[in-house]
Amino acid sequence: MSVCRQHIVRWVSLHIVPQEPKVRASLRRLGISDSDIDDLVQDAYCRFAALSAVDHIDRPGGYFMQIVKNAWRDNLRRARVIRIEDFTEIAPEAVGDDAVSVEATVIARQQLEMVEALLQTLPDRCRTIFTLKRIEGLTQREIAARLGVSEHIVENDIQKALRILQRGLRGADEEQDIRELGEQRRKIG
Repeated sequence: MSVCRQHIVRWVSLHIVPQEPKVRASLRRLGISDSDIDDLVQDAYCRFAALSAVDHIDRPGGYFMQIVKNAWRDNLRRARVIRIEDFTEIAPEAVGDDAVSVEATVIARQQLEMVEALLQTLPDRCRTIFTLKRIEGLTQREIAARLGVSEHIVENDIQKALRILQRGLRGADEEQDIRELGEQRRKIG
């Protein structure tokens, strides 16, 4: 192991490992499952291992938390939650394209209706912030200035909205899975 690698390993063990319980507690407060937390922390350690230097990091705990939050946001983007801007850009093509099956079009419309219904369940400020961010594309700073709130509130409301939407869509997927399983059992039995 090179001197540089030894330095990074020593630095991580002194500055990052002690921060892990705080990071895990923060992620639990966000409603992230323990298995997902394990994955996020492991991903962060892999990112630290890939660094060529650590001398530029002034606040190791904050850096660790930021790496984990970024990984979590990346996971949310890749999750089954439909990004509204993606759907609104695709929807006109899906409806007008003859190559798209009727079934796919119906499913897409149902998903859009579900997202719209879930958006209506959000508290007013949360829905406004989410809409400004995800549909109108404003930055957190622009939203905070427009609404007269802190950027921290904007970030929290966006995360809250994502959790509610994700939970609602997962619940709908589970209900669909249960219906399909019941249909399969009726066909077999």
